[in-house]
Amino acid sequence: MAWPQLFFLHPVSLYQGAAFPFALLFNYLCNVDSLSIPARHLFLLAGGGVLAWAAMGSFAVLLFIPALCAGVLICSLGPRDVHRCAFSFQMSWQTLCHLGLHYTEYYLQEPPSARFCITLSSLMLLTQRVTSLSLDIREGKVKAASGGVGSSSSWSERLREALPYFSYLLFFPALLGGPLCSFQRFQTRVQGSSSSCPRHSFGALTWRGLQILGLECLTEAMRGVVSAGAGLADCRGLQCVYVMWVTASLFRLTYYSHWLLDDSLLRAAGFAPAFGESPGEEGYVPDADMWTLETTHRISLFTRKWNQSTARWLRRLVFQQVRAWPLLQTFAFSAWWHGLHPGQVFGFLCWALMVEADYLIHSFASVFVRSWPTRLLYRTLTWAHTQLLIAYVTLAMEVRSLSSLWLLCNSCNSVFPVVYCVLLFLLAKRKHKSD
Repeated sequence: MAWPQLFFLHPVSLYQGAAFPFALLFNYLCNVDSLSIPARHLFLLAGGGVLAWAAMGSFAVLLFIPALCAGVLICSLGPRDVHRCAFSFQMSWQTLCHLGLHYTEYYLQEPPSARFCITLSSLMLLTQRVTSLSLDIREGKVKAASGGVGSSSSWSERLREALPYFSYLLFFPALLGGPLCSFQRFQTRVQGSSSSCPRHSFGALTWRGLQILGLECLTEAMRGVVSAGAGLADCRGLQCVYVMWVTASLFRLTYYSHWLLDDSLLRAAGFAPAFGESPGEEGYVPDADMWTLETTHRISLFTRKWNQSTARWLRRLVFQQVRAWPLLQTFAFSAWWHGLHPGQVFGFLCWALMVEADYLIHSFASVFVRSWPTRLLYRTLTWAHTQLLIAYVTLAMEVRSLSSLWLLCNSCNSVFPVVYCVLLFLLAKRKHKSD
C-alpha cells in the first residue's frame, strides 16, 4: 500500500537538517549580541526565502504571495477586521492550492510533485501563523501596526514596522515544520539580549540526534515489514488487523521523527526552551509526546496530545469561537485545512464520533469500574481498542484513492469504530432519558 501523504517528509527532513547549522549560527550571534534587532529579522527572513526556494523551487511563489498579502493586511487593517480578512484570504488561497492537488491526483491521475506537496505543507503552517497573529491582534495581546493606510509615516518607517510581521511569517526554523511559535515568543526571542538567549549543551543536542536516529532506524525496519507483508487487498480476517496496525505504526513513527527534528531546529535557533527546561512556558508545546500517545487508553487524550500545537491552535481558532457542535465543527475545519481529500473527510468525521463516544464511555465506566483488577483489565482493553481506532483513522486519512478507502471500510477493521458508534448511540440515548 502506498502512503502519498508521507512521501515528501523525507526531503523535508533533509532540508531541515541543512538548516540546522544556520539555526545554531543565529543563536550564537544573538548570544554574543553581534546582530541588531533589524538585522536579526532580516537574517530570519532571508533564511526563510532561501530555504523556501531550495525546497520548493518555483512553487515557492505560492508561499511568498500569501505571506506578502497577509503582512499587508495585518499592517493596514484595524484590530476588529484583521482576523476576519486575514483568515478569509489565507484559507481561500490555501484551498485553491489544494484544489490544484486534487486536479492533479484525481482528474489527471498523475502523482503530485514533491516540491508542490512541500509547498502545501508550508502553506498550512503559514495559515497557523497568520491566524494566530491576527487573533492576538484582535484580542489585544499584540499591538497593531501604527503604519496603516491613512498613516503619514514614511515608507522606511512603514517597512521597519512591517519587518517583524514578515519575518515571523517566513522565518526559516518554522518554515517547513515545527510547533506553532506565537508572535509574542518570536518577538521576545528576537529582541532579547544575550543573557536571555537559551543555551544548548552539546550533550543535549547529541541525545536528541540519537533519538531521531533511533526513530529513523525503527521507521526503516517497519517499512521493510510493511513492504514484505500483505496489503489490505490481500489480507484475510484477523490478518487485516495486523496489516492496519503495522502500517499505521509506520506513519506514526515517521511523524514522531519529523516532529522531533522540527522541535530541535526551533530549539537550536532559540525559539523554544533549551533542552531540559520546561516546554510549556510562554505557551510553547512540542508536537510529539510519544509516551502519552503510546500509553493512553483514552482517545480524547490522544487527540489533545497528537500534534499538540496544532490541537491548541484548532481549539483557539474554532472550538472556543463557535457555540453549536464545537467538536464536530473543529474536526470539519481540520479536514478543510488538511485539504478535504475523501479519506480525510471520512477519517476526521470518524475521529470526531470516537472522541464523543470516548467521553460518554469513560464517564459511564467510572461508576462501575472500582476494584484494582477490574481497572487494570478495563485500561488494558480500552488501551488496545484506542490504539486500533487510531490506526483505523490514521489509515483512512493517509490513503488518497477511493479504492483504498473502500478496502479499509470493507475489512474487519471497521468493527472497532462501529463498536464505539453503537456505544455512543446507546449512552447518548440513556443520558438524554436521565436528563
